[in-house]
Amino acid sequence: MKTYKSVKLLSQANLPADLENLPAFLNPIKRCAREQGFTPEKIARIELAAEEILVNIFHYAYSDNSGYAQVTCGLDQEDRLTLAFEDGGIPFDPLSRKDPDITADIQDRPIGGLGVLLFKELMDDVHYRREGDKNILTISISS
Repeated sequence: MKTYKSVKLLSQANLPADLENLPAFLNPIKRCAREQGFTPEKIARIELAAEEILVNIFHYAYSDNSGYAQVTCGLDQEDRLTLAFEDGGIPFDPLSRKDPDITADIQDRPIGGLGVLLFKELMDDVHYRREGDKNILTISISS
């Protein structure tokens, strides 16, 4: 397997950022996790986090609703499953937002932010970086 930035690449999907392509992104992620020996429970966590990230890219990255998303699945130096989500949309660092107050009454909570909190809680490690005109969100989880 090819190694990219200290991650052993296992699969990659690069498709239009469109909800109809969600299964084409998620299926290789699930296969990748299964082949690395992840339990069904961990695979469900990975899938939920990946779905949340992808749907946000599909809905918010491109103002004209046309663009791409790329998902790379690999193993890092600690043998953690690592997923990198890349898009060429508007700059957006989801980690720069303050976590929502989930103890506040539902009527007092602002809309949004729960999905970011969800994938941060589901994964062991989450990083964002902007490279040129690309958003790159990387999540990792141990088996």
